[in-house]
Amino acid sequence: MKHITYLAGALLLMATSLSTYAQKYKTPADTVKLNQEYIKLNNEIASLSSQLTAAQNSLPDYQSKATSAQDAAQAAASESRGKASRATNGNIRDVKNAKNKANDAYSKARDAKSASSQLDKLNEKIKKTTADIKKKKERLKELDQMLADIRAQHPAK
Repeated sequence: MKHITYLAGALLLMATSLSTYAQKYKTPADTVKLNQEYIKLNNEIASLSSQLTAAQNSLPDYQSKATSAQDAAQAAASESRGKASRATNGNIRDVKNAKNKANDAYSKARDAKSASSQLDKLNEKIKKTTADIKKKKERLKELDQMLADIRAQHPAK
C-alpha cells in the first residue's frame, strides 16, 4: 500500500510537469523561433481561409450545375425510353432515332455523374480545409500558451 502511494504521488508530479517538458519552446531565446512559427501559421490560416471562402462561394454554382445535369439526364432517359418503345414496332428510321436518343441519354448521364463528382470533391475540399484551419488554430493556442509560460518563468526585467 505504501508503494502505491509513492507511485501515485510520482505519477501525479510527472503528469503536472509533463506539459512543461512537452513544450517545444521553453526559454526566452526560443521566442524568435516561436514568433516565426506563429507568423507562418497565421499566414497559412489566412491562405486557407481565402481558399475556403472561394470554395464556399462556388458551391451554389456546382450544386445548380449538378441539379440541372441530373434533370437533363432524366429527361433524356425518359425520351430515350419513348423512342425505344416506338422502335420495337417501327421501321429502321425509328431504330436509328432510338439509338441516337440512347447515346444522347448516356452522354447526359455521364455529364450528370461528372457534375455530381465535382460537387462531392468540392464538399470534401471544404471539409478538409475547415479541419486544417481548426488544427492550425489549435496550434496557435498552444503557441500562445508556450509564450505565456515563457513569460511567467522569465518575467521582464
